[in-house]
Order: sequence, then structure tokens, then C-alpha cells
Amino acid sequence: MTTMSLDTATAASAYDTMRHAMVASQLRTNAVNDQRVVAAMARVPREQFLPEDVRSIAYRDTAIALGGGRYANLPMATGRLLTEAYLTATDRVLLIGAATGYTAAVLSEIVGSVVAVESDPALLAMARSALAGVGNVELVEAPMQDGHAAGAPYDVLIVDGAIEAMPDALVAQVRSGGRVTSGLAERGVTRLASGRKTDGGFALAAFVDVECVALPGFDIPKPFRF
Repeated sequence: MTTMSLDTATAASAYDTMRHAMVASQLRTNAVNDQRVVAAMARVPREQFLPEDVRSIAYRDTAIALGGGRYANLPMATGRLLTEAYLTATDRVLLIGAATGYTAAVLSEIVGSVVAVESDPALLAMARSALAGVGNVELVEAPMQDGHAAGAPYDVLIVDGAIEAMPDALVAQVRSGGRVTSGLAERGVTRLASGRKTDGGFALAAFVDVECVALPGFDIPKPFRF
């Protein structure tokens, strides 16, 4: 029993060390400069939101396989998306690409409430387990491109992954004046982008080219060729 306790304590200490190294080397050096985002990512144990066989690489600067062709986004990419959303304590956030719940957990420490949408039942089951007891996160199983209109309007829309195009259905769920951040994929290049919805329209502007995991279901239809 004593040996098991010591082993658990040693593992927890190692993860703490890796987490703070991630903050220092991946976040602070790459314009993740919202101190609330940095502090939340320094607290949330990312390893608890990953399958056991990949927990040892929880804090590497790389996409991590979750199964079913899905990957956990890079910490820096997620951190930049949250930073550029200019979050406030009263925000209602629509998160697309909940995966196993890590980004929802980070958001839960910063904003008022989070609706996190995920289409993969296996990933959603992991998220429900990891987020048990977190009262301001609602997990929704649905096609990610549809969002969750029943909870609209939202102050912020965050797409935690790269998509080819932003669906009108998602933009429609953001209030006028609301903020949007997302990864974008075009011709093999992934970027992070941000925008603000107004009464006159909506557009995203890329702000950095970085590696960002792809989300399924957002492909632009390819033109038919004879």
C-alpha cells in the first residue's frame, strides 16, 4: 500500500513538472499571453483527459492520438485559440470538438458556462468521466457542424481544430458582437483565425500558421469533374 502511494505521488509530481514545462516552453513563448488561460492550463491535469497508453506524452508539443482517427489538439494551438477569444467571466461559450473534454475543462475555469459538442460517442464517454463534477460544462453528442442551437445565442464560438469552412449554422448561433476563433485548413496548411460577428456579417482572419488537428465533417464539397 505504501509503495503504491509513493508511486502515485511520484507520477503526480512528474506530471506537474511536465505541465509547468509546457507552460514555460510552449505557451509563454508563443503568444499565449492571457494570464487566465495560462493559469488554467497550468492547473488542469491534461493527462487525465487522455487514454492511459498516451498519458506519458500528455505535455508534448504534438498531436496525440485518441482513437477513431481523432487527435488531441496541440496545447499551443488550443492556448492561442482561447487567448484570441478574449474570454470574460460571464461568457457563454459554444465549444466545437470537445473530444475528451480537456479544452472544456480549461474553459470552465475562465468563463461562466460551456456547451461542448462532440460527434464521437467514445470520446464523449471519456469526456463525461473526466469532467464529472464540473457543473458549468454541458456535453452534447451531435454532428459538430450543427452545433447546439437549443442553447443559442452564445457569446463565444471556439472550434478546437482545423476545418475547411465555417458552417453558417454555427455562425447563426453566435450573438451579434460575439467572438469566434477556429483552426482553418487549406491546401495542406493549417492556420488559426479569429473574427467577430456583427449585424452586417461575419468573417474570419488568420493570425498565425501553426499545426492544428483536423476535425471531421467540415469538408468543402469538391466540384464534380467529367
